[in-house]
Amino acid sequence: MNGVDLDIGDGEFVVVMGTSGSGKTTLLNLIGGLDRSTAGRLEVLGMDLAGLPEARLARLRMVSIGFVFQEFNLLPELTLRENVALPLEGSGVARAQARRRADAALARVGLAGLGPRFPDEVSGGQQQRAAIARAVVGERRLLLADEPTGALDSATGAQVMGTLRELCDSGVTAIVSTHNPANADYADRIVRMQDGRIVDITVGGARASASDLESRTTGPRG
Repeated sequence: MNGVDLDIGDGEFVVVMGTSGSGKTTLLNLIGGLDRSTAGRLEVLGMDLAGLPEARLARLRMVSIGFVFQEFNLLPELTLRENVALPLEGSGVARAQARRRADAALARVGLAGLGPRFPDEVSGGQQQRAAIARAVVGERRLLLADEPTGALDSATGAQVMGTLRELCDSGVTAIVSTHNPANADYADRIVRMQDGRIVDITVGGARASASDLESRTTGPRG
């Protein structure tokens, strides 16, 4: 990947589009610290990832960055509440407090009252929203989603994208890779990639004020 110049603001919803192999997943992995860049500067949440030791990088992912994938990756033997609470418990939050915060995160994505259910007791769309709740539970400020609607029908996918839009409106930053052009309707900006490079950045279809649209560039930001 080279020639990538991108600046994403707090609370922004960015959709990354491109064919398979264009670099979408690699870009998300670099931003999330799952892959290491070999050149250039990559600053995430005020930190230069190239200079972070592995332990600090793992802590950043645990506390501040959430991941959502095409497959929901919920543990079938745990309830939705227990699945969502896992990152908090892993970062040292007491179990009772972690589960209270998990319930709050589930309510935030429209799943209030479903915490005691197991993944196979809810729909695919509800499972994906539970995965989103797990990605933003606690104080997480950045959500990275790789084809989050790929395993869903169009109506359910629209519900999931609407949930992500609402989270961004409340201050979460989201970067979503997708093949689905309809998902661009929810974005503030659309980044198009080809052969590991950004080839175009345009304003998305999300409702925004005139000042918002004016402040969001139609090209790479440095």
